[in-house]
Amino acid sequence: MVMVSRVVMRSWFLISAVVIALDQTTKLWVQSVLAYGEHMTVTSFFDLFLVHNSGAAFSLLADAGGWQRILFSAFALVASGVIIYLLRKSPEKTLFCFALSLILGGALGNLYDRVTLGYVVDFLYFHYAAHGFPAFNVADSAITGGVMLLLWDGFNDTRKPA
Repeated sequence: MVMVSRVVMRSWFLISAVVIALDQTTKLWVQSVLAYGEHMTVTSFFDLFLVHNSGAAFSLLADAGGWQRILFSAFALVASGVIIYLLRKSPEKTLFCFALSLILGGALGNLYDRVTLGYVVDFLYFHYAAHGFPAFNVADSAITGGVMLLLWDGFNDTRKPA
């Protein structure tokens, strides 16, 4: 049982590591082909657009003067600790743990940027006519996907309360 648990735990951490690797690789690539503020049209509704986000989602608190970097970094560390605890507690809950692994990888990918650069690199920009969704990155996508899967898992939990 302990051996199976370790193998399963490694697979959840491997998923997080893949998310981090994809996130950092794509960020490095886009920074090598675009200058800050530059964009490259890919389709009529999607551009690569290199921006730096010193805030949280949707640039929340981006102009707060710098203290938000510490706050968001601390939040990512605490959230990561809670996620690791939950993964260790229930490694056999496949969808739940897959979702947590995505969130963990995304949180650590953005934390790496925040600690090493002072901001998060965003570059995926979807738009229609004059309307656009704020630019985001692979880590943000993993976090969003993980949260959606957690909600799905929670709504479809067929276990009866004790």
